[in-house]
Amino acid sequence: MTETLPATPVNPVRRALRSRLLRPLALAPLMAALSGCEAIVLAPAGDIAMQQRDLLVVSVLLMLIVIVPVMALTIFFAWKYRASNKKVEKDYDPDWDHSTHLELVIWAVPLLIIICLGAVTWAGTHLLDPYRPLDRIHETQAVTEDHETLQVEVVALDWKWLFIYPQYGVATVNELVAPVDRPIRFHLTSSGVMNSFYVPAMAGQIYAMPGMETKLHAVINRPGDYVGFSANYSGDGFSNMRFAARGVDDQAFEQWIAKVRAGGTPLDRETYLELERPSEKVPVIYYSAVEPTLFNAVVNMCVQPGKMCMGEMMDIDRKGGLGLQAAKNTLPLVYDKYARRGDAVFGSGESYVMQICTPLQAERAAVEANMRRANTSRVISQSEPLNRLTGAGLSAPGTKPALERVGFQPLTDATGRTPVSQS
Repeated sequence: MTETLPATPVNPVRRALRSRLLRPLALAPLMAALSGCEAIVLAPAGDIAMQQRDLLVVSVLLMLIVIVPVMALTIFFAWKYRASNKKVEKDYDPDWDHSTHLELVIWAVPLLIIICLGAVTWAGTHLLDPYRPLDRIHETQAVTEDHETLQVEVVALDWKWLFIYPQYGVATVNELVAPVDRPIRFHLTSSGVMNSFYVPAMAGQIYAMPGMETKLHAVINRPGDYVGFSANYSGDGFSNMRFAARGVDDQAFEQWIAKVRAGGTPLDRETYLELERPSEKVPVIYYSAVEPTLFNAVVNMCVQPGKMCMGEMMDIDRKGGLGLQAAKNTLPLVYDKYARRGDAVFGSGESYVMQICTPLQAERAAVEANMRRANTSRVISQSEPLNRLTGAGLSAPGTKPALERVGFQPLTDATGRTPVSQS
């Protein structure tokens, strides 16, 4: 006869402890997948991005001077003063409340860290100013007169990036190519909403805003294929607003320029206005020629032919305004890239101001309007039947013949002419 032994009961505490120990193992496949990711911010390819990486690392290390001891002491005190440790009872001192040495450590160490962080941040803010021209290619090579700066004009569109190379007369969409070890000066603007230009491998981010031009100086020191994107939410297609950023040698860059010139189409204002319309996941586009004044027109919001630029408007304001001369109505300057594109607000055609009145003329015009209304009421209130005012041969109330019948005389200026004003 076989005797069956009773099952050994499982300790609930041991079971919970075992599940806690096995839980991190379930995350092992995820950690293995993440091991293939490249921390490009910590391993950049450009000197500016490297200096920013160093600033980040120094700041973290300075803060760890406080964080690491605090975490270590938290574990130490929890272990030393646990309830089961009977040896620590003799060290218990409930009347202790002050220690000069401990106070010095608590206040002096954070204060010194804040001073160091402030000095590092102040120096980094000025040395890594995006508007500041580069003074070195990398740590061991300074910028000399032999280094020609590459000019790149960047326009943030919805939802794509336009890159114009004015020195070569070409442009691309969603592809940025630059030779290694050559200073780059970016001129950035936006067509409609604010975006943030960011290539982590090359430099920090800089905002691109409509009606404004921002600048960014950078350099790429290692050939390779990198990714750029917008770091500021700008609408429905924001998540796909990415572009390819490539670093190549001088020979490969010249070959790429020749490829763009041979395989692209010209980029004029009409083509740009079509490109400006919102679109997502736009493939790389090459333009073999670019209108020289296109970027300046984008910044001044006057790409559409015949539209006054912001610079012209500011020049008029600087000179004291439009004056009393006939001038085109400024309402068409309202920027609306989706509908009117600069047409008049009160219609599809152009509108004009015949005369801009002075305060005195505006006051006289108001007096005339009041007199017209008063005399019109007098005509209507007469005992004559109303049908006589609207019958054959008679004018409607308020018109010039009707006002002359009641003795109304309009105001005249020094020359005897009746001023026509519009306020």
